[in-house]
Amino acid sequence: MAHLPGFKKQNLTILVIFILVCLGGIFCAGFGSSKSQAIHAHKIQNPYAGSASCQGCHKDIYDTHISTAHYLSSRPAQEKYIKGSFAPSRNHFKFNNFTDVAMDKTDSGFYQTAYISDMIFQREAFGMVIGSGRKGQTYLYWRDSTLFQLPISYYTPLDSWCVSPGYPSAVIFFYKKIPANCIECHASFAKTITEPDGAIAFDSSSLIYGIDCERCHGPSAAHVAFHLQNPNEKIARYVINPKALSRQQRLDACALCHSGFRKEKLPAFSFQEGDKLDDFSTPAFNDKTNASLDVHGNQYGLLTSSKCFKSSAMDCSSCHNVHRTELNDPVLFSSRCITCHQEHGPDTCSLIPPRGLVLSDNCIDCHMPLLPSKKIFLQMADPKKSTPDLVRTHRIAIYPDITKKFLASHSLDTK
Repeated sequence: MAHLPGFKKQNLTILVIFILVCLGGIFCAGFGSSKSQAIHAHKIQNPYAGSASCQGCHKDIYDTHISTAHYLSSRPAQEKYIKGSFAPSRNHFKFNNFTDVAMDKTDSGFYQTAYISDMIFQREAFGMVIGSGRKGQTYLYWRDSTLFQLPISYYTPLDSWCVSPGYPSAVIFFYKKIPANCIECHASFAKTITEPDGAIAFDSSSLIYGIDCERCHGPSAAHVAFHLQNPNEKIARYVINPKALSRQQRLDACALCHSGFRKEKLPAFSFQEGDKLDDFSTPAFNDKTNASLDVHGNQYGLLTSSKCFKSSAMDCSSCHNVHRTELNDPVLFSSRCITCHQEHGPDTCSLIPPRGLVLSDNCIDCHMPLLPSKKIFLQMADPKKSTPDLVRTHRIAIYPDITKKFLASHSLDTK
């Protein structure tokens, strides 16, 4: 080959250029879209900035979001977050003449103490508050790094302690272990470890309480760092904007926690907004049975069985603004129905209302009524006050009997 030196040099030059191009492609691949980086930011070390870091640039949204049920879905066990009363006249739940539980406030914390025949049976400290208190709360305690549910919960409508849902009504029970998917739906992040016996342990120092900004917009340490260094940059970098996602991606983000219990394929907290949910877990229901789903816990399944959903491009955000507290306001929610069901249009309500009633001010109580849950029954100290949990169904439909009662009640109001 000595007689072809020019050829060898040319090949070498081409080879070098080829290698540089390949290396450049690999290097540049690391600078993909900010959406892609944000979606997979959970795979880097310590990617969370904390939602408090958002208020510098997004103060109005932050200030309203921190009062929402999502943000308050889990909290540390502090007096300002525990809704039940510790007053001496109201801090007991009596199972029977021999058994009761006292809710105690002490200098060292808050406790549930079970008594049998006036002797202490078991005493555990409140470790975590689950639930904003809008409808109720339940409470967890720590044993080493494992979480258990306390036997007594709180029911807001009656402002009273009650037996924790699913617990026996005649026996005090302290040993229900909390799986990772429960915390996944009530917190933004927790590092989990599977113990040899299959129990899930939680690193309490890693726990990010509540469903906060980073749960929906992705871990944002890179976003915060970039924009602090580049305050004049107007395009959001390294963060997820849900508006840029597909309809199904947005629905999947809500369905993670609002489609009932799911069978995990990957560990809790693996899923991030923008991912395909079925890659991480599979549902325990199918499209043919959606209409019969219990109203507690599977709003996604009920919604997707509705004609409104199937015949439109609506998603959860069509009706819900997660940045604000929007409760018990039928006029507000009905105004969102009217965006599609225009007055005098083909899909408008055809009922003739009683005098003084404006039907378009309350579509909700007729078409998404409060229904009793078949799975959540609240056992009160007074059995006469025990009640199923009432949850607004997300199956948008016509409920003739409920509508008849609704119209009748307003007819009486006008007399």
